[in-house]
Formats: sequence, structure tokens, C-alpha cells
Amino acid sequence: MPIFDHLGITVDDLDRGREQFDPIMKALGYGRSDYDRGTSWTRDGETELLLYCARETGTGPHVHGRVGWQHLAFTADSRAEVDRLHEIATDAGWTVVREPKEYPRFTDRYYASFVEDDNGIRLEFMYNPPRSDE
Repeated sequence: MPIFDHLGITVDDLDRGREQFDPIMKALGYGRSDYDRGTSWTRDGETELLLYCARETGTGPHVHGRVGWQHLAFTADSRAEVDRLHEIATDAGWTVVREPKEYPRFTDRYYASFVEDDNGIRLEFMYNPPRSDE
């Protein structure tokens, strides 16, 4: 059972948020359910991701580095999967923050990319395999 049950994110434009999040969540194996003022993506045994429509328009975008949201990292099974998710995100209109590359300051095996949506929501796609005993 995951420790986090769900993660809710508020966006200015729900339809645009769905357009940007849906290809990524589908690529990760999540199914989508829409309702009046939101959308949820679920996958068996995993944390649910929810998008909500902002109660007040024009309150975004979030500015990275300010109090609040920092980023959400999705684990990938390979470097190729990081590259694939990155391409899916950019095709869906996400802005590239950092292209896929190695991050030796984290570990000598860490490979990741970072993207940001229209609302300033930042995602990371990362691959960090266990250290080999070789």
C-alpha cells in the first residue's frame, strides 16, 4: 500500500490541464475519470493524481522556488523510458526545464529530465537503478 493516497493539483484551465497531463498519465498506465470540476487518474495500488479547477481564475501560474509545490518525480524503468516520457510531455505542450541527462550530484547512475506545464507545475522523469555489485 502506498504511503501517499492521492495528490491534488489545482490548475487555471482544467481542459488544458487534462490535455497536458493525460498523455503522461496514460503512458504511466493510469486510467482517467472526469467529473464536474476535476479529473483523476488511478492505477491499481498506486497514488491517485487529481486535477482541480481553480476556484479563482488568474491566480497562477505557480512560480518554482516559492513556498508550495516543488516538483513530482516519476520513476522510469530505463533511460529510454525517461526519454520517452519526456517526449510525450513536450508533445503535450509541457515546457522543457532540463533535457534528459545524467545527474552525478545525486548518484553516478541518476538520469532525469524536468518539464513544466502552463500552470508552473513541474514534473521529473527519473531513472536511478540500484548500484551494481559487480
